[in-house]
Amino acid sequence: VQLQASGGGLVQPGGSLRLSCAAGRTNSTYMAWFRRAPGKDREFVAAVSRHGDNTYYADSVKDRFTISRDNAKNTMNLQMNSLKPEDTAVYYCALRRSGYGIPLRDSSVYDYWGQGTLVTVSS
Repeated sequence: VQLQASGGGLVQPGGSLRLSCAAGRTNSTYMAWFRRAPGKDREFVAAVSRHGDNTYYADSVKDRFTISRDNAKNTMNLQMNSLKPEDTAVYYCALRRSGYGIPLRDSSVYDYWGQGTLVTVSS
């Protein structure tokens, strides 16, 4: 399974970006976004369940970011609004093939990872 993340770029504080992750034809129970800021550990951003009916967010992005998925197109998106300089990071998409009731904020539970896309928030 190959995950392809895209949509990163340079944006001013307060601006918006939309990230996408193409997953190919594969089943999954959860898909998620993580990020790694310069000099920091990778951290959980958001996750979405198989049918998109359950979503989970880190407190730092809640009410600003929206995660969604389109299973017909095998894609997952992350709409990022009101971006802040502290959102600057490489963003990675991840996929879990099976199982429920797992700790979604733990990166080790995901089976596949994309290559990352850089988001820079700066004036």
